[in-house]
Amino acid sequence: MKFVDEVRIFVKAGDGGNGCVSFRREKFIERGGPNGGDGGNGGSVIFVADPQLTTLLDYRYQQHHRAKSGEHGMGNDCNGRAAEDMILKVPVGTLVKDHATEELLVDLSQPGQVWEAAKGGRGGLGNMNFATSTRQTPRFAQDGTKGEEFTLRLELKLLADVGLLGFPNAGKSTFISRVSRARPKIADYPFTTLAPNLGMVQYKDHLSFVMADIPGIIEGASEGVGLGHQFLRHVERCKVLIHLIDMGAEGEGREPLHDFDVLNRELEKYSEELSRRPQVVAANKQDLPDAQARLGPFTEALRERGIRVFPVSCATGEGMQALMDAVAEVLFTGRTDKLHVEAPPRAKGAARKSGASVARATIAAVREAFSGSEAPSTKKAPAKKAAKAKSTKAPAKKAASAKKKPATKSAKAPAKKGAAKRAAAKSTKAAAKKAPAKKPAAKKTSAKKSATKKAPAKKPAAKKAPAKKSGGRR
Repeated sequence: MKFVDEVRIFVKAGDGGNGCVSFRREKFIERGGPNGGDGGNGGSVIFVADPQLTTLLDYRYQQHHRAKSGEHGMGNDCNGRAAEDMILKVPVGTLVKDHATEELLVDLSQPGQVWEAAKGGRGGLGNMNFATSTRQTPRFAQDGTKGEEFTLRLELKLLADVGLLGFPNAGKSTFISRVSRARPKIADYPFTTLAPNLGMVQYKDHLSFVMADIPGIIEGASEGVGLGHQFLRHVERCKVLIHLIDMGAEGEGREPLHDFDVLNRELEKYSEELSRRPQVVAANKQDLPDAQARLGPFTEALRERGIRVFPVSCATGEGMQALMDAVAEVLFTGRTDKLHVEAPPRAKGAARKSGASVARATIAAVREAFSGSEAPSTKKAPAKKAAKAKSTKAPAKKAASAKKKPATKSAKAPAKKGAAKRAAAKSTKAAAKKAPAKKPAAKKTSAKKSATKKAPAKKPAAKKAPAKKSGGRR
């Protein structure tokens, strides 16, 4: 049987019957009065969720569904018969949407759920309903109303608790055939599964759940590559997703870690909410030698992300019980402790070291940048200070030499001292003019030094007084 999960149909409810205009005509009875009956109601279109159905195939070939109209009213007070409702059975999990606006009208997710899609028209009233004391012979009746009509789109989302995801030939069909009584097609070529398969898994303590196997997903499925990703709608209701990784895959670019990343990217492109569901990672085909060699690096790579890997073999049954225990714990209790693992301490230390080294490198680069921009100014500053120091020290030396000269040459000393004073004043003025432009601290030092220079220059004046007094006594 062909699997169809999306169709467009047209539904129309029945029209209501028209009322009748009639008068009683019998022998020996004059003016019997109006006796026209009412019209019958039209049939409605009703959807019912049937758990025995698994596809919308019936609606692919029959897309127009019209309910019967009600009968018209008749004379002799006879009302028209109402039409029966049209019952449309759909699989459980069918979404009914308005084709024009894409508005979700109803989600038939419960077995036996009933929903009225189009309501039938109401029957019209006959002329006997309009007779009054002042209008005893009404010659008119009421017409029935039209039934509703809509163009709907039906989408099927299978009701499953656990969904199987993976690349083609990853072993999904073998997996579901081992844990349930489902018998999907199994072959050694890609895209063996062309339609979703459901299987009832009997777990411990009389617990059971439904598992869904969907066609394989490859890179670029969101863009229409392969069978596309429209089959992911059948796992949107699942509470747990099993990522079945083919550890023995051969081909260009086929690596277990790459396949895992591709599956998560395609899930995120389809629905971010679906990508955040609990995921159980199963490394399949452990009965192959190449798969065992790839298991170590793959497990270590996911361990750094905090994800636990369950090595299994669908062909031999190795590791299946531990995997099913983890799935059942998440499904029935909501705990996800078994799905996560702590990252190794080495990975954390390496990350910290790498982060510290990067921080040190950036700090060193910033320091070099600042030192390079300030290097010319810092190197030139000492030279200028040294020049200032020389200019300020020169008058001091002259003053010292002037102090050491004997008192006998008192006539020449004042001239030399006056020249020394002028040179010192000129040097201090030059230093005072240059200092503010370069550094304010230099001004203070030069002022202090000039003060120290002027102080010794006043001492010879004190020595002149004794010389004049000695000349007067002579």
